[in-house]
Amino acid sequence: MNASLIRRVLAEFLGTTLLVLFGAGSVVAALTLGNGQLDYAGLGIIALSFGLVVALAIHTLGTTSGAHINPAVTIALAAVRRFSWADVVPYVVAQLLGATFGAFLIVGYAGDRATEFGAVGLTSLSSGVNVAQGLLAEALGTFLLLLTIMAVAVDARAPAGWAGFLIGLAVATQIMVIGPFTGGSVNPARSFGPYLVNQIFGGSTPWSEFWVYVVGPCLGAVAAAVAYELLARPGLVPPIGPPVEAGASPTAPEQARRKKPSTPVTPPTRPHPTT
Repeated sequence: MNASLIRRVLAEFLGTTLLVLFGAGSVVAALTLGNGQLDYAGLGIIALSFGLVVALAIHTLGTTSGAHINPAVTIALAAVRRFSWADVVPYVVAQLLGATFGAFLIVGYAGDRATEFGAVGLTSLSSGVNVAQGLLAEALGTFLLLLTIMAVAVDARAPAGWAGFLIGLAVATQIMVIGPFTGGSVNPARSFGPYLVNQIFGGSTPWSEFWVYVVGPCLGAVAAAVAYELLARPGLVPPIGPPVEAGASPTAPEQARRKKPSTPVTPPTRPHPTT
C-alpha cells in the first residue's frame, strides 16, 4: 500500500474503534445501569451516543479517509463508482479490526460487566423477530443512512459543513425506529467486533444471526446509492477532481475552483505600512 492508502486505512481503523467504543459502549452502560434491562428512554440515549460519535468521526477523519467506518458504506459507494474497488478490501479489513479493538477496550474498562450485562453491546434479533423481518429492518435503516450520505457528503451540490450532523442524525433516527427489533446495527463491522470479543470472553454469542447484519445493511446501502444516482442525478454535475468520499465536505473548494478566472488577476498594489 502507498502512503496515502495507509493513512486512510489507519483513519478508518480509528474511526471504527471510536464508533464501537462509544456506541456499543453506551449499550453496555445502559444495560449495566438497568441490570440487564433496557427501556425506550435508554435506547434513546444509545441512539444519541451513536449519532454523536458518528458526527465527530466524520468531522475529524472525513477529510482523510471519507470516514466510511462501515463496510456497507464502502461497498455501496464502490458499487456506484464513487469509490475505488481496489481500496474496498483494505478499508473493510481496517473497519473490522477497528471494531474489534473498540470492543476489546469496552471489556478493558467494564470488565466482567461487559459480557454479563451487555454482551459487549452486540446486536441480536429481539424475541419474536424472524430473519426476514430482521433483514428488512436492517436494510431499511441502512437505506436511510446511505441516502443521507449520498445527499450531504457525496453530491457536490450539497451545502458544506452539514455532513457530520445530518449523517449522525440519520444513525440516531434509525436506531430509535428499528433498534427495538434488531439493535439498529446497519453496519457489519459494528456487529462483528462485539460478536467476536464477546465470544472470546465467554459470552453467549448468536453467530447464527450475524449474517443478517451483513446482508441486510449491504443490500440497503447499495439500493440507496443506486436510487440516489438515478433520482437525484448528481452525475449530471460536471465532475471536478476525483470522486468525493462519504464524510468529506469539499463543496466550498469546488465552488471556489468553478469561480476561478481563466487568466491570473494581478492584485492591486498595497502601500507599505509606515513605521
